[in-house]
Amino acid sequence: MPTHSSLTTVLLVRHGVTATTGKVLPGRAPGLHLSERGQAQAVTVAERLAALPKKPVAIYASPLERTRETAAPIGKALKQRVRIDKGLLECDFGDWTGKSLATLSRKSEWRTVQHSPSTFCFPHGESFVAMQQRMWETVQRLVQAHRGHTIVLVSHADPIKALVTQAQGVPLDLFQRTVISPCSVSALAFGGANPIVLSVNNTAALTELVPS
Repeated sequence: MPTHSSLTTVLLVRHGVTATTGKVLPGRAPGLHLSERGQAQAVTVAERLAALPKKPVAIYASPLERTRETAAPIGKALKQRVRIDKGLLECDFGDWTGKSLATLSRKSEWRTVQHSPSTFCFPHGESFVAMQQRMWETVQRLVQAHRGHTIVLVSHADPIKALVTQAQGVPLDLFQRTVISPCSVSALAFGGANPIVLSVNNTAALTELVPS
């Protein structure tokens, strides 16, 4: 097993809540900002990350407003410039973008989304398989750029769920069983033959994120 010092730790942060969180599938539509509560969540997660003994050396965020606004206090707390990476974008929900979850849940395809996502592609959008592959390739690229260090990636629920699922070796069709809460931290370590999942959906202390 690689030594702790040789591992690259990836801290995946979901953005804070917005006015539509849990109600609408916003996707990549522009103009959605953090709510007041979401802004407070971003400050809190920044404080948690700043308390880490091994300080992150880089912060990356999806281009959307809600992720950049979550990353901003993290960058300030860590004294790091936030870099934008399109590989961290939300899934492209195509024609489903902006629709209410209550409406979408009545569609015949909803069961496929929940139970067989590997077979589904959003109309005029992205498939879950493509989203997972995009996210995996993005993280691998950033790991190679910061080998042996800790980095923060601010993204969205589904891309983080898909990445964690792949790191665990779990089939994509089971990825909906994982919960990624707003401003939670999920931690992966890279450096050996397989990634190590240190934490998933962490909303508490981060001081013990080391392989056992």
